[in-house]
Amino acid sequence: MDTQNINLLEGREKQVYEKTAGGAEIEIACDKTSLSGSVSQRACVFCGSRVVLYPVADAIHIVHGPIGCAAYTWDIRGAVSSGPELHRLSFSTDLQEMDVIYGGEKKLYKSLVELIDQYQPNAAFIYSTCIIGLIGDDIDAVCKKVAKEKGIPVLPVHSEGFKGTKKDGYKAACHALMKLIGQGSTEGISKYSINILGEFNLAGEAWIIREYYEKMGIEVVATMTGDGRIDDIRRSHGATLNVVQCSGSMTTLAKDMEEKYGIPYIRVSYFGFEDMSKSLYDVAQHFPDRPDIMEKAKEIVRDEIRKYYPEMQKFKAALTGKKAAIYVGGAFKTFSLIKALRTIGMSVVLAGSQTGNKQDYKNLKEMCDEGTVIVDDSNPVELSKFVLEKEADLLIGGVKERPIAFKLGVGFCDHNHERKIPLAGFIGMYYFAKEVYESVMSPVWQFAPRKGGLR
Repeated sequence: MDTQNINLLEGREKQVYEKTAGGAEIEIACDKTSLSGSVSQRACVFCGSRVVLYPVADAIHIVHGPIGCAAYTWDIRGAVSSGPELHRLSFSTDLQEMDVIYGGEKKLYKSLVELIDQYQPNAAFIYSTCIIGLIGDDIDAVCKKVAKEKGIPVLPVHSEGFKGTKKDGYKAACHALMKLIGQGSTEGISKYSINILGEFNLAGEAWIIREYYEKMGIEVVATMTGDGRIDDIRRSHGATLNVVQCSGSMTTLAKDMEEKYGIPYIRVSYFGFEDMSKSLYDVAQHFPDRPDIMEKAKEIVRDEIRKYYPEMQKFKAALTGKKAAIYVGGAFKTFSLIKALRTIGMSVVLAGSQTGNKQDYKNLKEMCDEGTVIVDDSNPVELSKFVLEKEADLLIGGVKERPIAFKLGVGFCDHNHERKIPLAGFIGMYYFAKEVYESVMSPVWQFAPRKGGLR
């Protein structure tokens, strides 16, 4: 494969930047809709809202639209629950041609009543898809009627796919959650309490993080939305601090809660030793009248790193000098992955995200080494081009990027929401390093020559 003949699509030039010594400083274009025909790796508005709200386990989730939308997002996250598992069911109104002509409101009402009677959920989320935006069903009126009849929150999520980007889906989900927040009692909530936002309990990660904070003496009021419960969300306005992990998906909610309830928020990341440690320290610093909280945080960090450091050095000895390409959903995760890879001796030659903003990319430029390519809202052609040109040994991404890596003959690490192995926390860093080692150093690559003749 001659990568010199792979050109960037017209209109994509301002969303790609290569850091070079003495090179012109340009501002990466972002926060824009995907280029038509580019086969963007980014998902639609509906999918953005669905992945955020999906882990709320004691609510039913109904997709109002054709069956394909529900099928595409069925059990879309590896989010696990310590109790009910209603979130793993996929319900759809399955609109047909006649419904499009005459409207689907009656069908939605009937579906809601039947499902609520059968499953007795604590709430219901109704997702509006593209076709609903076109035919004009008044889902707000239907939701209001059913909520009054059944006595539970029935929340419309205005997530018509054509309305914007995946980030607009995040905002729609946050607006739905805000309708729940403030409806419950805050009695008994400690002064030393937090909400964890943007943690979706993939492979039990929320449980790992919650345990760290609880060992420090911090009460976790609600996790939004991993292993989420409606009642916890309703009383989450009683927490003292919001800790935002997936900044792209939940910063809107954090800002809304700060404006309405005066709850400050901080951005953290739970990936890698460095950022995981900082996330504990940053929370402890918010409670200066309790120095024991900081002391406990230091104890946790010391004990956890002591436990995993020897194994990490073994991985580093084998991986030093290897190159990685990163393309994930949020830019904040990219920052953590760069640091985590440096911990095990690897350099990053390609770094990108689907939902980064201007400040994110400014920070990314400062973090990256010379020669690193930075991309926003990339596509398979671009990713293939730069993975080959930069001779990457590993591609870190999600389910859509996996086939690209394997077709190019390079290792792959799944760092998206479908995975079944926890990668957050100190133990998560160990699992991450182990997976990277096993992928990059696998003997299979001697039988699968890299495309482009680069191996």
